Amino acid sequence: MVKQFNVKTAGVGASAGSLSGGNLQKYIVGREIVQDPGVLIVSQPTWGVDAGAAAAIHQALFALAENGSAVVVISQDLDELLTLSDHLAVINLGTLSPGMVTAEASIAEIGLLMGGLHGMTEHQPGPNGGNAIVA
Repeated sequence: MVKQFNVKTAGVGASAGSLSGGNLQKYIVGREIVQDPGVLIVSQPTWGVDAGAAAAIHQALFALAENGSAVVVISQDLDELLTLSDHLAVINLGTLSPGMVTAEASIAEIGLLMGGLHGMTEHQPGPNGGNAIVA
């Protein structure tokens, strides 16, 4: 994991507790990916890591999925979700939206769901007859 995910450490015998936040994140994600799980649920997989490490983690998650594992990504980073997912659902105040094909979803539609306006679309009028999108 140190080599594959470029974890910067004093040595392979160093404890995980001695790692910086970003290196600890790379180590934990790597540790789970190398076990080749049938299902992997990750939350904020690239939080706090540099762009190179994020790309390596994304590639490892893609490879895991391509090899038949189900990968569920929970993230507040919409760009990350759009990059990693083929299907997307939004949770807002405990309500889960219907799933959608990521490539067919519009940013406006996802934004409405994130704002709790379930069942509305970018073309459907909002309350009081106004537009559903406020810019």
